[in-house]
Amino acid sequence: MKKKQIETLLYSVVGVAAMFFVIVAVNFIFGAFKTRADLTQEKLYTLSDGTKAILKKLDGPVEIRFYCTQGEKEMPTHFKAYAQRVEDLLSEYRQHANGNIEIKRFNPQPDSDAEDSAQLDGVEGQLLPNGEHLYLGIAVSYLDGKAALPFLSPEREKLLEYDISRAITRVMTPEKPVVGVMTPLPMFGQPMNPMMMRMGQQPQEPWVVIGELQRDFTVKQIQMDVDKIDDEVKVLVVVHPKNIGDKAQYAIDQFVMRGGKLIAFLDAVAIMDQSGQQNPMMPNMSGGSSMEKLLKAWGINFDTTKVVADLNFTTRFMRNNRPEAAPAVLSLNPEGINKDDVVTSQIDNLLVPFAGVFTGTPAEGLKQTVLLKTTGDSQLVEGFMAQMGADAITKDFKPSGTTNAIAIRLAGKFKTAFPDGKPAEKKDDDDDKKDEKKEETKPEESLKESKGDNVVVLVGDADMLYDQFCVQIQNIFGQKIVIPRNGNLNLAQNVVEQMTGDSNLIGVRSRATLNRPFTVVQQMQAKAEESYRTKIKELEAGLQETQSKLNELQAKKEKGQQRFILSPEQQAELEKFRKKEAEAKRELKEVRKNLRKDIDALENTLKWANIAGMPFLVAAFGVVLAMYKNKRARAK
Repeated sequence: MKKKQIETLLYSVVGVAAMFFVIVAVNFIFGAFKTRADLTQEKLYTLSDGTKAILKKLDGPVEIRFYCTQGEKEMPTHFKAYAQRVEDLLSEYRQHANGNIEIKRFNPQPDSDAEDSAQLDGVEGQLLPNGEHLYLGIAVSYLDGKAALPFLSPEREKLLEYDISRAITRVMTPEKPVVGVMTPLPMFGQPMNPMMMRMGQQPQEPWVVIGELQRDFTVKQIQMDVDKIDDEVKVLVVVHPKNIGDKAQYAIDQFVMRGGKLIAFLDAVAIMDQSGQQNPMMPNMSGGSSMEKLLKAWGINFDTTKVVADLNFTTRFMRNNRPEAAPAVLSLNPEGINKDDVVTSQIDNLLVPFAGVFTGTPAEGLKQTVLLKTTGDSQLVEGFMAQMGADAITKDFKPSGTTNAIAIRLAGKFKTAFPDGKPAEKKDDDDDKKDEKKEETKPEESLKESKGDNVVVLVGDADMLYDQFCVQIQNIFGQKIVIPRNGNLNLAQNVVEQMTGDSNLIGVRSRATLNRPFTVVQQMQAKAEESYRTKIKELEAGLQETQSKLNELQAKKEKGQQRFILSPEQQAELEKFRKKEAEAKRELKEVRKNLRKDIDALENTLKWANIAGMPFLVAAFGVVLAMYKNKRARAK
């Protein structure tokens, strides 16, 4: 008996020891391979296909120097956890680079060689409240090329992969393509008048979109009265070309004929265009922008007096501590975004305020692709009325039942909009007499058709590029951190990058703004608002009818009767209307109550599905597995 107990104990100890060594071996093997499971829907912690394509192009060793302060006192807890995630991501880069990426880690302690190296690489130490310097940055180098990410802010974690991949691309291709930007808006910033500076106002900084483009391209400002686009410009971005003349349109036309790529952000109501505005609090009356001659030659129409409103894309915000809806400020979700196009496939939310729409049939030889669109619950409204508030739109809203194109791409062979050549410049009579001999010179030969297939992208809004509508700017440790609010900035960069050739960065960056809008709730709100409009119209119709009857009864009064005292008939009619008004208000309240009830029920369903769903699935799987094993045991 005693011998049997000793054997049992021995076997138990050996078994536990064997299991311990198995667990250690498995942990060691998986630790060596750095295997991780990414359970996020967008695979946020797995390298994207775009990054993998960039890494495959590496033809030489790229060195990544990771500067990270070590120590419990020097490194705050949340930064320490983020630093570990950065290091894990860098390991993913090394694994997929086929030996072409080398990671070096440095701890920049005060007065150390590592700190000197960080400063030489452009990695900046951020001063903490305790007086210590925090280093958390990356420097990438290849041959003579070097790019730095001075500080990796946790707020930009979703953009971390994009920032690193862009830095690698930058050192591999030091020569940047030239992108021209033509606009009357102060996108490049504006120096402040000395008198205004004395009053405390600061100069206007360039828009964030310009700064982002300058990181990847050589950005050149093009004046609105230019007569020729320089040959070095590969892509021309035109933003709100208000009152553009024939001379500039001809320059753009010939640029397209030569093979240059064009991206035009037109606008029906440009909120950021304050030119000619006496009172900035009043609706914008400065007028829209278009390129009428060019669009006409391409078979496209753009109405600069009307904007589109869509009940399914209504933007809701707080004003004076009260919720307010703006059907003409579109919050586009995947329903309005072309998911089959590389430029927009991974963008799922855009903010497009007061957008115009494109209509017409493309000219022969051109193919149209719709990138952004509305739903059938949309309607064109006057631009002035759209700025007056939601009530001005929803009062007589009638869904068109058809979709409207907000952004399109035209591809194919383009024909000139100026078949007679360069438009003549207007001159005074005296100038005409002086230049009679000069006009005898041979006019410049103009191109009539593009040499090969070309591409033009047209967007029906320009305000979406302004900082207020696309990014959030935070000041962290004295450094300006730009955080995208939506996919607006991504859309602009995606289109430019596709036009300049390499589009691998599109898929990397677009993952940073993915969200999951509550489309079911939005549809429920749209249906409820439709009920509101119906009830309000009935109430207004009843009020008009009552007022008409009161006026008729008032007119029938005899001259001797008091004009300002209601007759019994008038009192009865007024009482009838008040009952009808009270009944309509009760019905409106009931509609609101039912909507809130339905939304709460949906939220509770989702909450219980998240809380109890997984345990239920695990339990169900266990029951099925037990039944299966029991069945097999009985069969034996």
